[in-house]
Amino acid sequence: MKILKQVVGIDVAMDELVSKFGFLNEELNIKFKSDDVFKNTEKGFVKLIDWTEKHLSAETELLFVMEATGVYHEKLAHWLHKKSKKVSIVLPNKISNYARTLDIKTVTDKTAAEAITRFGLERNLDTWEPPHQIYSRIKQLTREREQIVSERTVIKNRLHAENSEAFPNPNSLKRLNKRLKLLNGQEKEIKKEISQMIREDKKVQDHVNNIITIPGVGELTAAIVLAETNGFELIRNKKQLTSYAGLDVREKQSGISVKGKPRISKKGNRYLRKAVHLPALTAVKHCEQYKRTYAGLVGRHGIKMKALVAIQRKLLELMYILYKTESIFDPGYEEKRKALINIPEPLESSLS
Repeated sequence: MKILKQVVGIDVAMDELVSKFGFLNEELNIKFKSDDVFKNTEKGFVKLIDWTEKHLSAETELLFVMEATGVYHEKLAHWLHKKSKKVSIVLPNKISNYARTLDIKTVTDKTAAEAITRFGLERNLDTWEPPHQIYSRIKQLTREREQIVSERTVIKNRLHAENSEAFPNPNSLKRLNKRLKLLNGQEKEIKKEISQMIREDKKVQDHVNNIITIPGVGELTAAIVLAETNGFELIRNKKQLTSYAGLDVREKQSGISVKGKPRISKKGNRYLRKAVHLPALTAVKHCEQYKRTYAGLVGRHGIKMKALVAIQRKLLELMYILYKTESIFDPGYEEKRKALINIPEPLESSLS
């Protein structure tokens, strides 16, 4: 029987790759040939390829599908790409939502690999391409900075607690202040390094310059968004972008008995969500357009955080639009659009 599609689904962990080989036949039935476990090392990658070749049919190309599990999948993805293999990387929330639709009672690494394989066989997935080198390097730096900022918050809280005590320990205060100074210096170094990278690439600099025309959005925010999305490379529309960031709205409603409050999913890239939080606060304070939008949303449902999330979503979508159109922010765009909509028809057309 003719094979239409072949997929190896891989559940990636820090140390091992739980793999499942499956195919889709001409009757649209999913079948599995084999499963195995390999080490998440280069030697393990070679054994993975040897294993797939034993089961591979020459009729169709083989696709490797895996989840974006932190950083553990990256070495394998890059290695497979260098070997000219087709790779698709899927967000974990997509796989977990899909797995719930399957009749799987016990969740194990093998059942996870099977769900990934089925997902790859049933869906038309985009082929993964390695991030542009500059975006990959910027992402490493922005995530390092994120760790430094988190650590600095912990130090500041400890300093506050120590100073609030009746008899603070002078040596503890000295050490904490020393660490705080070190972290501040490291953050400054990273931001300088990111700025230097952006200046060295004319195209990236032009995109950043366009994006920072948005009120509240600075160079660091633009750098984080571009790095985390690889220059919006796999983003096809605004809806996909908000879903990737976890800013999409989820609503649970069934009949008259179940009616949950709409909430953002938060099942996406947390670095993107965090990157647009402070810019949204700035935008609603200093930009009339966003100030009006925010006030209207708060007036409608009375929830400030919900309105702020809507602004975050709008800012992220606007960055995507400016990147794709290679244009700058126009504060009068909404008024112009409304004016165009309200233009009366010519007399001739109204009489016809």
